[in-house]
Amino acid sequence: MPLKPILLSALASLASASPLLYSRTTNETFVFTNANGLNFTQMNTTLPNVTIFATGGTIAGSDSSSTATTGYTSGAVGVLSLIDAVPSMLDVANVAGVQVANVGSEDITSDILISMSKKLNRVVCEDPTMAGAVITHGTDTLEETAFFLDATVNCGKPIVIVGAMRPSTAISADGPFNLLEAVTVAASTSARDRGAMVVMNDRIASAYYVTKTNANTMDTFKAMEMGYLGEMISNTPFFFYPPVKPTGKVAFDITNVTEIPRVDILFSYEDMHNDTLYNAISSGAQGIVIAGAGAGGVTTSFNEAIEDVINRLEIPVVQSMRTVNGEVPLSDVSSDTATHIASGYLNPQKSRILLGLLLSQGKNITEIADVFALGTDA
Repeated sequence: MPLKPILLSALASLASASPLLYSRTTNETFVFTNANGLNFTQMNTTLPNVTIFATGGTIAGSDSSSTATTGYTSGAVGVLSLIDAVPSMLDVANVAGVQVANVGSEDITSDILISMSKKLNRVVCEDPTMAGAVITHGTDTLEETAFFLDATVNCGKPIVIVGAMRPSTAISADGPFNLLEAVTVAASTSARDRGAMVVMNDRIASAYYVTKTNANTMDTFKAMEMGYLGEMISNTPFFFYPPVKPTGKVAFDITNVTEIPRVDILFSYEDMHNDTLYNAISSGAQGIVIAGAGAGGVTTSFNEAIEDVINRLEIPVVQSMRTVNGEVPLSDVSSDTATHIASGYLNPQKSRILLGLLLSQGKNITEIADVFALGTDA
């Protein structure tokens, strides 16, 4: 038998053993490296194994003032420092840290997402000794990364995305406890088969639905109409119902995907100018998402431009909403003269991720419309 399967088999058997194999050491000295090169500072065989993929953001932010909740530097703290700041985490799981990036979430790119998804599939999904994973992330675009991972990592193991609204140097910083709760959920067998989840502020939410609803407050991540999957009580996850697949969710295999085609989002407003649409396409956009007024609405003139782009240039256009919640049903945007695409319950940023993934699979307008239609009710 090849060496790697032997190692994985041995580690899988150790995972159910009772004695302490390796104890926690200090000064960031790694005491165990697994077959995938993940470094653990503790290997207690009575605990599950969780990997933290760190990307930066407010949870790793820093400022000279303990009262600063704006104007701080994002991504100033590395993953090992995050882990060391929450020693209680090691009572929950054996944790390995991987520094994927260390930036504000506005600088997360599709290249980072593709790389992270492939690594999650390889070092977490394919490793029987790994219980799940946590991704630390800035909150501004956290829901986009969460939606991407929900679509592209589908092995059933908990993939938990977590952030913070206060930097690590602030009084009552929320990051440490959020991280502890995220690791706890990732380590929990009851969290399996629920897709990617966002865990913050004692709440467990589906990555498919959750969105940031407030620019500043700690209770910002919500799924207004759909609700939460569960909550954390004394660092114990309580799920309200068994695992269920969100209506319209589609899984993607991006093993052979090297890039995501460019998709632009255009915001609808009174007296909207058509040249914004054509300029986006001439600049390289292969798909367009409209953050429409109400249920996907645009001006009459802009709607004519959309139909020109669809019919003449064969560019898919998805009509979403600029409101925080609601649905864009196909009946509100459909036409007899062009294949309009309704976003259903997906907001513009999630519609952009889904459209980009579909384009990366070579789907045409009709096929793309069929996928989006799975998430609409009319």
